[in-house]
Amino acid sequence: MRASVFLDHNATTPVDPAVIAAMTPYWAECAANPSSVHRAGVAARRAIDSAREQVAALVGVQPAQIIFTSGGSEANNLFLRGAAAVRHPGRVFVSAAEHACVLRPARTLGRAGWQLAEVGLDGDGRIDADHLREQAVDAGAGIASFIAAHNETGVLQDVPALAEVARAAGAVVHTDAVQQVGKLPLDFSALNVDAMTLSAHKLYGPKGIGALVVGKRLDLRAQIEGGGHEQGLRAGTENVPAIVGFGVACELAAARLAEEGVRQAALRDLLVGWLQAEGAMVFGAGAERLPNTVFFAFPGIDGATLLLALDSACSSSDHAPSPTLLAMGVSPDLARGAVRVSIGRGTSSAQLQQFRAALATCFAGLRGLTSIAV
Repeated sequence: MRASVFLDHNATTPVDPAVIAAMTPYWAECAANPSSVHRAGVAARRAIDSAREQVAALVGVQPAQIIFTSGGSEANNLFLRGAAAVRHPGRVFVSAAEHACVLRPARTLGRAGWQLAEVGLDGDGRIDADHLREQAVDAGAGIASFIAAHNETGVLQDVPALAEVARAAGAVVHTDAVQQVGKLPLDFSALNVDAMTLSAHKLYGPKGIGALVVGKRLDLRAQIEGGGHEQGLRAGTENVPAIVGFGVACELAAARLAEEGVRQAALRDLLVGWLQAEGAMVFGAGAERLPNTVFFAFPGIDGATLLLALDSACSSSDHAPSPTLLAMGVSPDLARGAVRVSIGRGTSSAQLQQFRAALATCFAGLRGLTSIAV
């Protein structure tokens, strides 16, 4: 029996052994509360400080700009709700490509006095800057959040240009960079934003830890209040092992970034060639994309059925068509057939060959069933 091939790295990544090793002492041997003033507490605080420096170095900011959270969802909510809490209701700009943990709080603000402006996408999944300009006319002060790299299509957005339009309309701007960090270079200042979200488990760190990177002049209100942790923006005793793991994962990502980006892009392009030769539609193929992501569908083949046949740990969230694909103008029937493949550090060309062989077998059987049904 052949080993399974894991091709769902955009959903999560396995924790790097070096990260596990760094975290292990902080479960028991160094288990002190980092707010305690005794020697063990000071050691825990130093471990957090070191991790904060490691995370900050990966994205080109000062350590004080890193606010640790429980993950990307909390960081996104902290920005949207925290920024709204200190501003008069205006317009909140989001795109049709945003993750639910941005869209849902934005829509909640839309029911609480804010004007929701959802920006459309072009046929390759890029946020439509012209539509944003139309939405920004006479907007007044507001809030904006634009995804940096899409979790399904892998399409990279022109965040600096989008931020320029939103800033001109008086908005503070945020980017959800959870999918880009650790896969491509990411420099906070170059993005022209006021805040940015990161998550450890997308770059071979532990689940349950993320960060909001905050600009030095950004005003936010804490959404979890208590003992004043994380510069008063996120109360609660810090998760020391997870924070330590996040820091090491960022340091490892920085060291491997260039080499892995080139290697994974070559594998991605190889996979795209195979899929297109078989008649697949590859979504976002005309745009700049993450080096590891392919989102595809075969006309007439249901994605969930194909996924079950493959049983290869690719991603297909549910039977509903992807809202992002619908916003790109993809037909509901084709969108329902979409399957995402996202490769990672452990993915080899031999594993992709194994996936290709399994895909060909499953595809032939499903195509035969489709012919009988017709």
